[in-house]
Amino acid sequence: MSTAKVEEKLFQNRYKVDVGHPHIEIKNPDLCVTSCESRQCTVCCPAGCYTVEGGGQIQLTTDGCLECGTCRVICDEHRNVEWDYPRGGYGILFKFG
Repeated sequence: MSTAKVEEKLFQNRYKVDVGHPHIEIKNPDLCVTSCESRQCTVCCPAGCYTVEGGGQIQLTTDGCLECGTCRVICDEHRNVEWDYPRGGYGILFKFG
């Protein structure tokens, strides 16, 4: 039995970017800097869509999003994530599912 790393399995999926129509947005980026100390989105997102930039700003890159909804659940305290499924034909294209 072979063992595969999660990263290897995720690499097999494809993502069709919907340019100009992100399905996730940070409602108020300043709130992430002023009120969120834990920045859980940067740790909990399995696709690594959230990163901390200079000055503590959260950078969101929706390319490669797994559409799992973790970010909207983890940001429950501030409710600062606007999340919806991508438009039809865009988003994650799972190879095995």
